[in-house]
Amino acid sequence: MRKVILLGQLLLSFCMYSAREKEKPGRDEDWPNYGGNKAGNRYSPLDQINTGNVQALQVAWMYDASEKPNPANPGRQRNRAIQCQPIVVNGIMYGTTPELKLFALKAESGEQLWKFEPGKNDKLNSNRGVVYWRSGSDQRILYTVGSGLYAVNAETGQIIKSFGVEGRVDIHEGLSTNMDHDVSVLSVNATSPGIIHKNTFILGSAVSESGDAAPGHIRAFDVVTGRLKWVFHTIPQPGEFGYETWPKGAYKKIGAANNWSGMSVDEKRGVVYFGTGSPASDFYGGDRKGANLFANCILALDAETGKMKWYYQTIHHDLWDRDHPSPPNLTTIKHNGKKVDVLVQSTKDGLVYVLDRDKGTSIFPVKERAVPTEGLPGEHPYPTQKYPVKPLPLSRQIFTENDITDLSPESHAYVKERYQKIKTNNKFAPPSTTGTLLFGYSGGAEWGGNAVDPEGVFYQNANEEPWELIMMDAAQKKTDAPRTLGNALYMTNCSACHGQDRKGSGNELPSLVDIGKKLNTASIQSILKTGSGRMPAFSHLSEKEQDAIISFLFNIEKDQKMVVETKTKPVEKNAFPYKPAYVTKSWQRFTDQNGYPAVKPPWGTLNAIDLNTGEYLWRVPLGEYPELAKKGIPTTGTDSYGGPLVTAGGLVFIAGTKDEKIRAFDKRTGKVVWEYQLPAGGFATPITYQINGKQYVAIAAGGGRGQKIGGNYIAFSLK
Repeated sequence: MRKVILLGQLLLSFCMYSAREKEKPGRDEDWPNYGGNKAGNRYSPLDQINTGNVQALQVAWMYDASEKPNPANPGRQRNRAIQCQPIVVNGIMYGTTPELKLFALKAESGEQLWKFEPGKNDKLNSNRGVVYWRSGSDQRILYTVGSGLYAVNAETGQIIKSFGVEGRVDIHEGLSTNMDHDVSVLSVNATSPGIIHKNTFILGSAVSESGDAAPGHIRAFDVVTGRLKWVFHTIPQPGEFGYETWPKGAYKKIGAANNWSGMSVDEKRGVVYFGTGSPASDFYGGDRKGANLFANCILALDAETGKMKWYYQTIHHDLWDRDHPSPPNLTTIKHNGKKVDVLVQSTKDGLVYVLDRDKGTSIFPVKERAVPTEGLPGEHPYPTQKYPVKPLPLSRQIFTENDITDLSPESHAYVKERYQKIKTNNKFAPPSTTGTLLFGYSGGAEWGGNAVDPEGVFYQNANEEPWELIMMDAAQKKTDAPRTLGNALYMTNCSACHGQDRKGSGNELPSLVDIGKKLNTASIQSILKTGSGRMPAFSHLSEKEQDAIISFLFNIEKDQKMVVETKTKPVEKNAFPYKPAYVTKSWQRFTDQNGYPAVKPPWGTLNAIDLNTGEYLWRVPLGEYPELAKKGIPTTGTDSYGGPLVTAGGLVFIAGTKDEKIRAFDKRTGKVVWEYQLPAGGFATPITYQINGKQYVAIAAGGGRGQKIGGNYIAFSLK
């Protein structure tokens, strides 16, 4: 009996010691992964900063990551923003500058330890994070710049030359199998970081969304050597499951179906989860009849072999560019009295899918309903689509007359006149030459992701912006175009995004009118050769053709010869690049005369959903337009880019709005309890960590997206 008592006392003493250790003010807490952990929860157990004291939060340090222009290389530095969510490991913060240099800082003070500069020939795409890996004394950071995957020593900032070729792997690797064209010259980069399981680094990609799109296959590389370990074909090849959901040989000319938004890993199960996007081209699928697996799917693969466990397609034969915009969130909920491990995926059109992590089946009812099938000539719209019953959508699904803005009588009248000409009664109405109104291009949900706490409450910001899409016959497009070489090339390669009038539409599709006042010839040449952000490289154009486009953009085409239309040989069925029969004539935000969204507010929201029941707990506007607030107009919300962070302190931190603020919300009520005016927009997701007993909240304030450019990382702490 005495032994039992002594054992009990020993256990009690151990538990009390463990509790005291946990409560020690010096306890550190890192943010070691994109999304906080490999499950992508964006949750922290830290509670030093809480609802009771968050008003005392102030700037602890600021790191200027911006670069001064280099006259010797004007094309490489273009006032880029920062979208990076940094990581913190062992008190060291790792992130990227606007020019995608990798840095290491003391996360307690912002003091720079080292900075790594990648190869000068790599495209400067957007970068949203980096990856840390350690085995013994080998610590490394893996991140991508353009088509290069780099391995850098986490302690010294030196490139690890034993990885790949002199420290770099070309991420075109693994995409060219059984192809008849050279994939290595196509635009392939990775905006979101990959993810690691054991010694396997798994990576998606961002590719073109037009007929020159590379395939969006998932690849896995050995973390130590850079050797390719496996490839999963998102567009199946002969003999593979799903091949029958495409026309024969489609994989040779149709690209995309890629994962650009990031991944999550269940380390216990050894499974990687991710969502894919639409096939190319975005809005016409006449040459890809069928459901088109594995485009627009949520997938589960064995992380070590790439073998598929299950798939769940959310859009069949996508004609609306409704990609999965963020990594899945892995959590556990209580459903029908039992704990269930689930995967949560939000979508660009504002839906939330909650799936059983082992089976890939929906926890809540999902209806498969008939949808319109009258598409463009040669098109094959799929006859049914999914409609989740729970949770209800994050954002509007169709634009009704009752949704027309009431910001002012003038705005209402302006929008109503245009609405009557293009109103669309079904979210799955196929694109047309007369026009379609759509939600879901810029969210619903976007790439910043979402957060979930241990209670199973899911936090997601959502956008509510309608877009107007008008298609046109590609043959008609050629005959209507002016006859200079530069204009003809612009119409073929650029007008689908920037419009025939070069006016574009907002930040995603910028105006090229008077582009010569913003960029010089060298800058545009660099962009055409390497791409920029969403824009792919146009390496298929000769130097003469690139010069002709630049002359057209600069309005100096006087000496160019007129283009004479000649009959050409019929294009082979599987020729590359793929030339769709119908292309985009106009693709732009649908706004009032002052540029505000054409629908009634809210235009952006923050939402809390109880995943145990599928019910909303609260929904509040997120962000405001200061000029409207001054007029006494209630908070409208704005579109937001960057996601939430939830903590045990009862707080949800989020930035990403047009008013360039970072806010803290009470996670129980949705009430704003703190806000701070950033020096530039925080179009990224905040993180939190603790060093020597002090909790910090940090975010990249890089600006952009139509707002002023910044270049800072900012950390906050209590006084």
